[in-house]
Amino acid sequence: MTQSVLCILIAILVYMAGMVIIGVVYSKKNSSVHDFYLGGRKLGPIVSAMSAEASDMSSYLLMGLPGLAYISGCAEVGWTAIGLAIGTYLNWLLVAKRLRIYSHRCGNSITIPDFFSNRFRDDKHVIMGISAAIILIFFVPYTASGFSACGKLFNQLFGWDYHMAMIISAVIIIAYTCLGGFLAASFTDLIQSIVMTSALVVLVIYGVHTAGGFNSVIENAKGIQNYLSFTQTRTADGELIPYGGLSIVSTLAWGLGYFGMPHILLRFMAIDDKNKIKISRRIASIWVVIAMGVAVFIGIIGRALSANGTIEQLTTSSESETVILKIATVLSKHGVAAALVAGLIFAGILACTMSTSDSQLLAASSSMSENLMKGVFKIKMTEKQSMLAARAVLLIIAVLGIALAWDSNSSVFRVVSFAWAGFGATFGPVMLTALFWKRTNKYGAIAGMVTGGVMIFVWKFGISKLGGVFAIYELLPAFILALAVIIIVSLATKAPDEEIVAEFEAVRAEMKE
Repeated sequence: MTQSVLCILIAILVYMAGMVIIGVVYSKKNSSVHDFYLGGRKLGPIVSAMSAEASDMSSYLLMGLPGLAYISGCAEVGWTAIGLAIGTYLNWLLVAKRLRIYSHRCGNSITIPDFFSNRFRDDKHVIMGISAAIILIFFVPYTASGFSACGKLFNQLFGWDYHMAMIISAVIIIAYTCLGGFLAASFTDLIQSIVMTSALVVLVIYGVHTAGGFNSVIENAKGIQNYLSFTQTRTADGELIPYGGLSIVSTLAWGLGYFGMPHILLRFMAIDDKNKIKISRRIASIWVVIAMGVAVFIGIIGRALSANGTIEQLTTSSESETVILKIATVLSKHGVAAALVAGLIFAGILACTMSTSDSQLLAASSSMSENLMKGVFKIKMTEKQSMLAARAVLLIIAVLGIALAWDSNSSVFRVVSFAWAGFGATFGPVMLTALFWKRTNKYGAIAGMVTGGVMIFVWKFGISKLGGVFAIYELLPAFILALAVIIIVSLATKAPDEEIVAEFEAVRAEMKE
């Protein structure tokens, strides 16, 4: 093992050990399942902002976005980033405070299925069961994409077997999440956001310097036909294809996904002081814009470094997602200090993955143990048994994620894209109508969730294959159709009871305080 590799390994091990220690510390603060899954609603403005965004910025921040920019140019990745930035801001502006207030009034709900079930007074727990199933269906592959990113990282860096590296990474994530629950996941997310930011800054400075300066990077990009264009993109084999208005609108629709993302919405529910949400919104929005902009620019830098021979040409989507790994590996060869800095970058990639995977595991675990086992199937458990069940379910879901991530050639960006669409179309329309339209009823909510979930699969694997105007991101048509179904079915069926309407009005009144 060379000196540079040893330094990188030390930096990564210190980082991972720190995450586990945080899990041990916070394990002592989980006196109930409510604490384990929602942290007792004790998140301050900074932690809530950064944990929400760190859990959002999964491995696609340091692998997916740079990789897509490297191989396809600026069109798809640029519009995606713009859509996500807008979605982040609107989610904090429209949903955060109202959901915090509403979820507390609705039986002190601690999960998204809990909130939907309580909001619509679904005594038979049909909404809870469907919501929990949706979370399991889409979170398992989402978590798998994170494990896959970890496996690629260690395979690229140390030459370790992909599967062994993926399992080791998963064990670390499982360890601190099982021990510390929501508070541990949130606090580690804050630390991980700092590590991610540091990694991005270092990569840009080093990459630009090695490429010959900022002008060299831009001139190289300009020299590639329509690489900087926002109206044309290129396939992995270099073929240029138009990126027109419909494609742009459907890509911007990535922002709609935020309204239905359980691991982000849970951060809103866990905020300590609803009156400080404005602070969180500003912090989160600024960080997201800067982080994604820098991530895309790193992909452009990677192109310049390939052109001057610093790193090899990356010709497939899977290869392009390792562009940051390639740059950091070159950096590590410039002495001990540089190797330690490279270790920080690799830790940043781990941070992206771990900050999302821990939140997803918690959300999926809560859906299974709290909503399906206790809510739908009425299994009676003591507080201690509930905690054990929560951790056991978390472990099972992680194992399923490992199994799905077994294929090392899968694209992180594409897997995240599909799961993101799934949550956006199933939960997004229901969340917005539940919070803003008092006429919404449980029949509309059920019909909307089912419609959104079915349409994601139908459009992705059926209609989009027709090409032309149908070859758009499945989130947009599925979201619109689900929203329409909620409205139509709600209006065609019995209006909500007076109790539900009164609660809605009470939330509206509290929003104005």
